[in-house]
Amino acid sequence: MAGGRPRSFDSDTALDRALEVFWRQGYEGTGITELTKVMGINNAPSLYNAFGSKEQLFRKVLDRYAEGPARYIGEAFDQPTARATVEALLHGAADATTRPDSPRGCITVQGALACSPDAEPAREELTARRAAGEVALRGRLEQAASGGELPAGADADVLARYFTTIYQGIAVQAAGGATREQLHQVVDTAMTVWPRPTDA
Repeated sequence: MAGGRPRSFDSDTALDRALEVFWRQGYEGTGITELTKVMGINNAPSLYNAFGSKEQLFRKVLDRYAEGPARYIGEAFDQPTARATVEALLHGAADATTRPDSPRGCITVQGALACSPDAEPAREELTARRAAGEVALRGRLEQAASGGELPAGADADVLARYFTTIYQGIAVQAAGGATREQLHQVVDTAMTVWPRPTDA
């Protein structure tokens, strides 16, 4: 069919461009007309045909973000110890949220902090993804506790909530202008609460 997508259309490139706009402006601050323009699509119907609704496009963008700028998260969970996982996660966030070639902050933290009822599905999607991250971290810390990596009495639930709060705070601070060096200092300070082994 004659369409709104040129022959040279590259869906990965289009998603990358949509990601940058959503990341910079949030879900509600990003309009369909702007998306079609930056993605190289002629009109809204062509965008819907290619990617679904704005909400569906946003989900695809979040997946793209997880595979690209936020791939450090998966790499952090490959670390051999829970402490190394947390350090890689937090230091990775400090780097990723202050990259000079990307918007500052984190799309999953800032994408829909404040939104109208029409944008509620996007807010719920981001809330669910953040919650899943905390669940994954809690599971890693529970594994560490059962394996003896954490001392007896260490509360994996509290630690997961604490480090998740630091993680999300890094994104907020980065968006507000904190430097990469300042955020790495925050991570180093946060890691001082890591439970020390109890003396035998």
